[in-house]
Amino acid sequence: MSTRQRHKTKYPGVIYRIPNGEYAGQAEKVFYAIYKQDGKVIEAKIGGQVQHGMTAAKASKIRAEYMTGARLTPQVQRDKDEADKLAEEGKPTFQKLWVHFAEEMQGNTSYKDDRSRWEKHLAPVFGDKTPDEIITLDLDRLKAKLKRDSLSPATTKHVLGLLRRIINFSVIHNRCPRVDPGRLHFAMPKLNNEKTEDLSPDELSRLITAIDQSPDWKAAGVLRLAMLTGMRRGELLALKWGDIDFDKGFLRIVSPKGGKDASIPLNDSATRVLHGLPRTESVYVFPGRNGARSFDLKKPISAIKKAAGLPADFRPCHGLRHFFASTLASSGKVDLHTIQRLLNHQSPSMTQRYAHLRDEAMREASNVMNAIIEDAVNG
Repeated sequence: MSTRQRHKTKYPGVIYRIPNGEYAGQAEKVFYAIYKQDGKVIEAKIGGQVQHGMTAAKASKIRAEYMTGARLTPQVQRDKDEADKLAEEGKPTFQKLWVHFAEEMQGNTSYKDDRSRWEKHLAPVFGDKTPDEIITLDLDRLKAKLKRDSLSPATTKHVLGLLRRIINFSVIHNRCPRVDPGRLHFAMPKLNNEKTEDLSPDELSRLITAIDQSPDWKAAGVLRLAMLTGMRRGELLALKWGDIDFDKGFLRIVSPKGGKDASIPLNDSATRVLHGLPRTESVYVFPGRNGARSFDLKKPISAIKKAAGLPADFRPCHGLRHFFASTLASSGKVDLHTIQRLLNHQSPSMTQRYAHLRDEAMREASNVMNAIIEDAVNG
């Protein structure tokens, strides 16, 4: 019997065919639904009597569901599954966006920290989601989780900042649509950055000794210049010989954190340090591998810190920058505006943390006059 021959049932639009061969040793009937949709005749396979336990009555109910859209025909379901699969493959999940973001950012000094933040805190939560699938509440839940994990507000800010940078980068490069700020708002935790690291005279002496005894000339040179100029670690590692004007006694900082190129004066001690550094074929003062820019001197700098016996929370480069500023402020000889320019602070408010040191120096100067007058009166 031909497998194409139709056999009517007592139910309108329900037929069956008898295919060649058997199923599980029994003759099989395969039921089909026939109906019109958008002017087109549809013939959809429903199932076999033996294989699926199908009957004409069941097939009639399924046909009605096909016609109303309550159930998809097997072919339509296959087409939908394929379309969903293709859509899923092209879905701009954060995991995919991170890959493109990371490719561009691998040369940055913050890349290792960003990768750690992504792997530890963001990928497990948002890796399979797209930017338009998360809302502000999701960020609030992330902040709450980081707080439960005893992470600092600064770390939380860095994690949220990374997520925002991934989104902005992806939007700029047309990898995902722009996010509605009404649905996703980044409320960053407020930080208390007023910590001003300082060194006691004894700690300073031990640090200078450890620097002098360090076998790593790059780490030693970076710390010496940080102490004498207040420059940031990234600015020192990016420093090129062509940025230094020994004749005029100035050093040019290219695109510092403040956003614009800047020049700072070189004091005699800093000039001697620079003259004492070995000159290689690299354009960089502190070159990395193959003469390229160096991005990390963490190990040798940490070794110097350990040798000096400095506190665990003292950050060598950052701390020496603060030491430079606080020493100038407490001298009473340098105003805050000048300190701001030396530090390349974008805003005066960033230098304001040293105001109390300047005030104390002025108070001591005022007390000198007070003592002179008292001596004159009592004399």
